[in-house]
Amino acid sequence: MYKSKRSRMTLVAGVGVASMVALSACGAAETESGGSDKVTITQPSWVGAQANSAVAKKLMEDELDVKVDVQQMDEPVAFDALNSGKADAILEDWDGVPKKVKTYVDEKKTVVKGGDLGVTGHIGWFVPKYYADKHPEVLDPKNLNKFAKDFKTSESGDKGQFLGAAPSYTTHDEELIKNHKLNFKILPTGSEAAQLKEIQRLYEAKKPFLTYWWEPQWMNAEIEMVEVKLPKYEDGCLEPLEKVTCGYDTLALQKYFNADFAKDGGDAHKFLKNFKWTTEDQNEVAQMIAGEKMDPEDAAAAWIKDNKAKWEKWLP
Repeated sequence: MYKSKRSRMTLVAGVGVASMVALSACGAAETESGGSDKVTITQPSWVGAQANSAVAKKLMEDELDVKVDVQQMDEPVAFDALNSGKADAILEDWDGVPKKVKTYVDEKKTVVKGGDLGVTGHIGWFVPKYYADKHPEVLDPKNLNKFAKDFKTSESGDKGQFLGAAPSYTTHDEELIKNHKLNFKILPTGSEAAQLKEIQRLYEAKKPFLTYWWEPQWMNAEIEMVEVKLPKYEDGCLEPLEKVTCGYDTLALQKYFNADFAKDGGDAHKFLKNFKWTTEDQNEVAQMIAGEKMDPEDAAAAWIKDNKAKWEKWLP
């Protein structure tokens, strides 16, 4: 994810050229009425995004008789796919590739804004509450070096360990550590699942840790974390990147569509444009998928069964 922006910034690596070729030359197959009977949705790696696509897919197939193909890919590849027509929709964008948005949305107009997902996204640096309660000064980044010894591990050597995000997420943690002159070393976690597993291990052992973390995140219902107060994000503070000292933005997560799909996608487009739920809704489905190890389709079905009043409003 960045996610600001996590690419999660958008919440497992994206597909490459070979996978892109496997997509159809045109994401939306048209029906006689001008609508779409097949839709390709891009899905980034994190489980919250998986919750979005699982619910959207099941409702579109069950209620609209539209075949949905979900393709996992990172934000840069997803926007390229929307531009070329090889995909129709991005359901959760964290503003991780602003240059592509400017090129495809503002200049080429091959991609259009799809509206607010209804979910608020935020990224930051966090420590477990049990550690912050004992050492409240750690929440000021100016004091982090005083506590670096508490975060040392065999992997970090003489520095404190910082649990990093999945490599596909857009972050500026390296720049923050360098520019704030912090005695910390980033430990790459490889994937969201690996990061969560390591956090759970440390949390259960009541050990201190400092990590890149975000909301929405289903595991926040099971663990208590407190945010380090990095300098507040302001427009333009990420440029130039090598001099960044500010933290991450808080975002209303957005949807984007291929322009032709937005024009000719019929009920499928109307449904996805109407698709809007809350952070709590997303976390509920994500927790079933990742926490309870449910099949995404089963998790979507469970949420759909209990929330008819919400999703009926999305139907054309």
